[in-house]
Amino acid sequence: MQRSLPYPQILRYLTQIQAKKQPRTDVFINHRRVDTNKNVAGLLYDQLARLKLRPFLDSKTLKPGDKLMERIDMAIRDSKVGIAIFSPHYCESFYCLHELAMIMECRKKLIPIFVDLKPSELRVVDDGSRQAMELARFRWAVEEAKHTVGLTFDSSNGDWSDLLRSASDVVMKNLLEVEGETPLHKNQKPPQNLNI
Repeated sequence: MQRSLPYPQILRYLTQIQAKKQPRTDVFINHRRVDTNKNVAGLLYDQLARLKLRPFLDSKTLKPGDKLMERIDMAIRDSKVGIAIFSPHYCESFYCLHELAMIMECRKKLIPIFVDLKPSELRVVDDGSRQAMELARFRWAVEEAKHTVGLTFDSSNGDWSDLLRSASDVVMKNLLEVEGETPLHKNQKPPQNLNI
């Protein structure tokens, strides 16, 4: 089992972000609502908020009157880390693919979480509704994400608390790295593709 980050590092990060004028979003959560909103995405949002981070999750952050694409694009640009929660119906959504492509184009640190599927199962299918340039953009983003070390989770028999703990630890480590700190000890290796 992976160890949690030392408490002093978390406090140091929180002090750093409070001392600077920070963007409104630390972590952008990209997900397919129909598959993950009431479980992985919502629970992860709550966990990150409890850690005093500023996560962005459309269903919890957007309010009536917000311009959808404008607000989402701004949150991605302002964020430091992106989490993509890949699920069986993820690649069917224009919005999911647009957000993922934007995260990759903005060169944000990406943490993929593969829920109920393997990275090799992700495919952008041409259903005739998308232009060639858009398809190429989406396929590029998905390929980049498939080759990024992430977490995997089987919702039928996985331990939800382990997933949330591992995901929040990985997010904190990546935020610390983005801020210029290296949270790893000399002999500690970074987390690999974790099967939870």
